[in-house]
Amino acid sequence: MKYKKRIIDEIIELKLKVAGGVVIRGPKWCGKTTSAKQVSKSVLDLQNFETLEKNKQIAENDISLLLDGDKPRLIDEWQMLPKIWNAVRHYIDEKNDVGLYILTGSATPLKDKTLHTGIGRFSFVDMKPMTLFESGDSNGSISLKDIAQGSIRVRGQKSNIDYQELAYLTCRGGWPGAISKSKEVALEIAKDYVKVLLESDISNIDGVSRNPILARHILKSYARNISTIESNQAILEDVSKSYGEVSKQTVLDYINTLKRLYVIEEIEAWNPNLRSKTSIRTSSKKSFVDPSLATATLEISPKELALDPNTFGFLFENLVNRDLSVYTNKIGGHVRHYRDRFGLECDHVINFNNGKFGLIQTKLGSSQIDQGLDKLREVRRLIEEKNKEKILVKEPDFYMVITGGDTAYTTEDGIFVVPIGCLKD
Repeated sequence: MKYKKRIIDEIIELKLKVAGGVVIRGPKWCGKTTSAKQVSKSVLDLQNFETLEKNKQIAENDISLLLDGDKPRLIDEWQMLPKIWNAVRHYIDEKNDVGLYILTGSATPLKDKTLHTGIGRFSFVDMKPMTLFESGDSNGSISLKDIAQGSIRVRGQKSNIDYQELAYLTCRGGWPGAISKSKEVALEIAKDYVKVLLESDISNIDGVSRNPILARHILKSYARNISTIESNQAILEDVSKSYGEVSKQTVLDYINTLKRLYVIEEIEAWNPNLRSKTSIRTSSKKSFVDPSLATATLEISPKELALDPNTFGFLFENLVNRDLSVYTNKIGGHVRHYRDRFGLECDHVINFNNGKFGLIQTKLGSSQIDQGLDKLREVRRLIEEKNKEKILVKEPDFYMVITGGDTAYTTEDGIFVVPIGCLKD
């Protein structure tokens, strides 16, 4: 099958020119190995259980044998043999060169004092499942980079994704293995991911036996609270009602393990000087690395999702966050969120490394766009008031509403309205 170019490819190639080793981190099945193979010249496959034991025995006798091979050498799922980390680091120190190794990992090992941090030897790259642009579902007629630079007219571009198709794409997710499959088959990918995750991965990651039934209850609760800033205490209370008595520490252990497996993540809060410190909500926002994992956990079909606009709205926000984080990473930046106790919110705050930033609201349907515009205008008003008081708050470089609708436009006061089916990096 022909390789579909990924946004991360250029980042990997750049990092290989900067550091001795590049570490690609992300969930299973998101395409780490395939992308790494595009630039590697030899491969050590540590996720192959048939050869893993043999490789462990070789490592006990002479680990340098596993490092031999044309460079850059790919070491796939390096955490299966943690001691190889220090061996690679030592080799990089010895050769004092760049582009020697690519390490992929779909799980973060527990902290080990014997493992060097890798600072100065490795560059780290985070990978997610495909964005809608990478999968070919977004036509890419509007570039986030061009919006940030003010070099594009947002006027009349059309998305090819309708409401029901968007529901399907949310449930299918961005898994490369699902892109070319029939809809029926593609929807099974995320379901299989969740099944393997709960029945084996959540215990295999560190050899600690975890209850798959409890894990499913925790994951379901997390999915029900997707795109919110609900506390882990709320997750605990929810799980206790559906599963039975469980300790807070146990729930935290399962949540942290899911984070280490790159299944769930938390989006940090943006804290501008808009109101008093006591009114700013600093809690992180709950998110899945891909919305399909939430729909698979909740056992929601595309049709059921389309008939539940409220749930769809939260999952759509998660989908937008996935795509924005990939696009933003490519052009240098990161995604945060804003909430305060007065109800003012901004779903996505994009901060670029050059100091530029933008405020974004996510609205699934066209009928909700005005609500998103009103929120952005309220933030703009607060910033203007603060600056009148000489409490300087940098003006955003752009305001935008990302929608599941079909037509892009710019409001009279300069706010962009962009369908997700038009967006690219």
